[in-house]
Amino acid sequence: MFDIGAIELLIIVIVAVVVIGPKDMPLAMRTAGRWIGKIRRVSAHFRSGIDAMVREAELEEMQAEWNKRNAEIMAKHPEAVRPAHDGEAPALPQPAATGASDTPPSDAADAQMEPYDPPAPAASPEPVPAPAPSKADQ
Repeated sequence: MFDIGAIELLIIVIVAVVVIGPKDMPLAMRTAGRWIGKIRRVSAHFRSGIDAMVREAELEEMQAEWNKRNAEIMAKHPEAVRPAHDGEAPALPQPAATGASDTPPSDAADAQMEPYDPPAPAASPEPVPAPAPSKADQ
């Protein structure tokens, strides 16, 4: 981070021993360690704040994308959305009067809700073995 090499670090230690003295060196190192710890905590707090802002911005972008997609889907399929009139619950669709039905309405609704499965491609026909010769043919 500060790009301090081994020789530069050695020079700093020698100057510190000369200026501070060997007797007060442990106290100076302890004080320096505390300051470095405080600096690290503040930088970690700052970094976490920046990360939180980035996450919040990403969530806002995702929310905008979801709203855009939702508007597109609602525009494509307006019949799927029926607004309630005068605060009443939306009316349920009435079954068509086509006569007697074999299936109850719930089965018919379930049949309409099933996903479409396309038919499997036709398999190549397997060769049929020739019939065994009968005794009359021999």
